[in-house]
Amino acid sequence: MAKEMIAMLLAGGQGSRLYTLTEKLAKPAVPFGGKYRIIDFPLSNCVNSGIDTVGILTQYQPLVLNEYIGNGQPWDLDRLYGGVHVLPPYQKSGGSDWYKGTANAIYQNISFIERYDPKYVIILSGDQICKQDYSDFLEFHKEKNAEFSVAVMEVPWEEAPRFGLMVADENDKITEFQEKPKNPKSNLASMGIYIFNWDILKKYLEEDEADPNSENDFGNNIIPNLLRDNRQMYAYHFNGYWKDVGTIHSLWEANMEVLDAEQSGINLSDESWKIHSRNTGMTGHKISAGAVVENTMVSDGCRIKGEVKHSILFAGVKVEAGAVVEDAVVMGNTTIKAGAVVKHCIVSENVTICENAVVGAMPNGSEEGVATIGSNLTIGENAVVGPNAIVRNDMKGGEEQW
Repeated sequence: MAKEMIAMLLAGGQGSRLYTLTEKLAKPAVPFGGKYRIIDFPLSNCVNSGIDTVGILTQYQPLVLNEYIGNGQPWDLDRLYGGVHVLPPYQKSGGSDWYKGTANAIYQNISFIERYDPKYVIILSGDQICKQDYSDFLEFHKEKNAEFSVAVMEVPWEEAPRFGLMVADENDKITEFQEKPKNPKSNLASMGIYIFNWDILKKYLEEDEADPNSENDFGNNIIPNLLRDNRQMYAYHFNGYWKDVGTIHSLWEANMEVLDAEQSGINLSDESWKIHSRNTGMTGHKISAGAVVENTMVSDGCRIKGEVKHSILFAGVKVEAGAVVEDAVVMGNTTIKAGAVVKHCIVSENVTICENAVVGAMPNGSEEGVATIGSNLTIGENAVVGPNAIVRNDMKGGEEQW
């Protein structure tokens, strides 16, 4: 039985600009917003949009991501026909290949796509925070009689050179594509979310694979080739919340925006568009007498005896009496001991911050660094982590890192 549209989710990225947060973790598996991982957003968007077949292309450090996705049950993607499928690179009769680029990753899974005989394929990025109805996008694609459509978002002109840009006419037909240009002709940034007619996508993937000089990339090769051949290409304007959380600062900022949903537009309590995630299985949180908690997301299993302001606490975090946490993203099962001060930073999973240690600092003038602590580390008593530090190893008592 043919599916109208299936999704292919690119989740193999290393996320090197997240430094220690992705040394042992694929970027889509990075925790976000107190109880989620980044990949929860495109998976939830799929099921909320009526897409029940999703191929997830993994490569870099896939262990946690594979374990988290499991059989897809939290997103209602545990289906007999369709559902969620993890698709790592694999050995074929002619040898084996890592995924060489975004287009090559899809090319290597043509046989998976053809099992479902779809009319359309949507290509998604596994490393963005975005709430989007893909069924509206598909309706636009059909109305325009398009062969390729890309979701775009207007960005400030001064930021446009950071993005791949679509130049479109008054009917939204794409006339030119600019990859991070110095002199932008448009401020329509590509969100890296594409809908293709499957017959067109297959043709161009096969041609691209046959080209020995190709980088096998959608932005650098497939889209320019479609333009060269004057295909029916359209830009779909998206107006909701979208954030590429590819840097430490943007990840910290997006987490902080969760605390101000009315202003930022990222409402994780929206019953009409739920973001689903795997349950931690922990008990409810507890805030002790004498604790101070203000404007903070507190997840299951947290135990708070100290002071926490404007922060995101993931499941199982413990804040002891006398500890102070502010403007911080503190990931699961981390313990912040008595007298420790943790501010304007990201602390990864399973970290112990010992008595009277100082991690990060509130911004002072032009100094806006976000201190970052890698997973499974111990920050010793009276240790100091400066506002721009990225900590990859245990720190001894009294040690400083700036």
